[in-house]
Amino acid sequence: MKVEIITPETTLFAGEASLVSLPGADGSMGILNNHAPLISSLGKGAVKIKDASGKELRFDVKGGTVEVNKNKVIILAE
Repeated sequence: MKVEIITPETTLFAGEASLVSLPGADGSMGILNNHAPLISSLGKGAVKIKDASGKELRFDVKGGTVEVNKNKVIILAE
């Protein structure tokens, strides 16, 4: 699936991933391929991405919003 992590200043990540773990406002959540459409707020914590090569990347966020639709994950992070 395609993943983008965008802040007001820059794009932190743009690429393919097999798994995205997010700090949801009401608890952590994991996103895999073919996930149902979703819009949710994020809490403070780490966004973890397992990229196409299997490497795990970590990005700390203070909050934000995530949208999942048709194997595309867009994270608007603070």
